[in-house]
Amino acid sequence: MTNTIKLNHICKIEGHASLTLGIEGKKVTTCQLHAIEGSRYFEGLLLGRQFVEAHEISSRICGICSCGHNIAAIQAQERALGIQPTEQTKLLREILTLGERIRSHATHLYFLALPDYLGYESAIAMTAKFKNEVAAALKLVKLGNDMVRIVGGRVMHQISCTVGGMLKIPSKADMLELRKQTMDCFPDAEATLKLFFGLQYPDFKNESEYFCLQEDNNYAMHSGRIVSKSHTFEQEKYHDFIKEYQEDYATSNFAVKADKPYMVGSLARVNNNFNLLTERAKKMVADSPYTFPSFNPFHNNLAQAIELVDALDRTINVIKKLDLKEEKVIQPDFKQEMHGISAVEVPRGTLWHEYKCNEKGEITFANIVTPTCQNLRNMEKDIRAYVEQVVDLPREKLVLEVEKLIRAYDPCFSCSTHFLKVKWVK
Repeated sequence: MTNTIKLNHICKIEGHASLTLGIEGKKVTTCQLHAIEGSRYFEGLLLGRQFVEAHEISSRICGICSCGHNIAAIQAQERALGIQPTEQTKLLREILTLGERIRSHATHLYFLALPDYLGYESAIAMTAKFKNEVAAALKLVKLGNDMVRIVGGRVMHQISCTVGGMLKIPSKADMLELRKQTMDCFPDAEATLKLFFGLQYPDFKNESEYFCLQEDNNYAMHSGRIVSKSHTFEQEKYHDFIKEYQEDYATSNFAVKADKPYMVGSLARVNNNFNLLTERAKKMVADSPYTFPSFNPFHNNLAQAIELVDALDRTINVIKKLDLKEEKVIQPDFKQEMHGISAVEVPRGTLWHEYKCNEKGEITFANIVTPTCQNLRNMEKDIRAYVEQVVDLPREKLVLEVEKLIRAYDPCFSCSTHFLKVKWVK
């Protein structure tokens, strides 16, 4: 007899999703992760708009990753137009996306993931006993928000970044204050990593193909080639490796490589680029009981905590390199049809933006591939394997374990949900 488990509303994720599991004996016969967001048609909305509007429109796809969408769109446009941004512009964009990584990781780790491991239903419920931890989380989120606001012009849907440069340069006083604020947050980032080193993670391994950007001498965020255990390719070749398709049970796209699932995100980055982390981050890992690469998807939480420490170090390093001065924005010149592709590492993984435009500068094609779309098939693969490992658990406990695994991926379906209803059907 097949038991069907339906998780109709998975809580503590960014967005709306449900899961259907069919279990026969101790084998999973059906695993369908339903992204149940309404269709938003962003790629269709972009058609016919001016090329240089793409970053302003696409940033609205996601409030949490608005910086990543902004920069990915801008870089795709610049590559199509043959525009080379200045070193100062590149550094400011890096601060912007580092701020986004800090605030996103802190939010996920403390408010979505941590309650699972401390036995609480929500972060609010654990506040009384873990007041210092919640305060550290809020301090890190504020740092990330301030970095985004100072460089991007506002906390959400940034207005300072544009094709060919920056519309407004931060003041030196703002950057000095940001440096001080970052230094003040190091104890909080280090305490976060130590806290997540001390948690008990499920004993589960399920090796995946891990994709991310890689550069020779930098923990890549905005440029580089795509690497995994078995492949290396330039960004412009992504169509040769990554295929998108749809399932009738979900409104989101799925993505595979050679018809097989793969993983993007913090664990992929730390697995592939561990040696490129800052010395502080690597030393803290060396002093812990953990090693990388790790094939445990629950360790994506650990990888995010490692990246928190790394991101603060990088913020200080970038600020040191900056010698702020006013620069003219490089103006686009439309003379023919153009095509540009860009990959950017956002908090949840590799984000792709691709655009084509005509000689009038009007967008004729747009394709956006988000990290969660790329992770969906791999999440189903891991859920199948993990459920078969823990299938003898009581139903309520089994559901909680599956939720914990899904949340470890930090999926983003568009906005937060807060309640779970589970329906069991025989």
